[in-house]
Amino acid sequence: MAAAIGVRSDYTSADLRQFARRSDDADQVRRLLAVALILDGGSRSEAAKVAGVTLQIVRDWVLRFNEGGPDGLTTRKAPGRAAILNDEQRARLAAIVEAGPIPAAHGVVRWRLADLTQWIWDEFALSVTRHTLGRELRAMGYRKLSARPRHRGQKGDDIADF
Repeated sequence: MAAAIGVRSDYTSADLRQFARRSDDADQVRRLLAVALILDGGSRSEAAKVAGVTLQIVRDWVLRFNEGGPDGLTTRKAPGRAAILNDEQRARLAAIVEAGPIPAAHGVVRWRLADLTQWIWDEFALSVTRHTLGRELRAMGYRKLSARPRHRGQKGDDIADF
């Protein structure tokens, strides 16, 4: 059986309990109290039972505590999936959106997400869904704009007179 990973000794269990009292993050409090129990001489199994987690998770918490101290036990945001388009590809996409389609070359009179998805495939050989491309364009500052509908019987001067 392997030896347990040592817990850094520059903090006492009282220090960790003090950090736990001041923390607004409930998960960080639970982690701090589990590490404080270990520093008090309790076993990792006891800490896991008190925290309601497995031994592996307690081990991960000890590693995070050793690396970053009490702040290393805060709840972190998951990094998420890497972006499909890089900065150069985004710049080229923005340029083509700004320029608009050429009907003779692109076969459309306005860009739809399906058309831009096909353009990305043709240019970069990247498969992007319409949903993902829409999210990417919104992040770039583009919004879907449509012309306001006009009644067929409306006269042009009516709006100015109104």
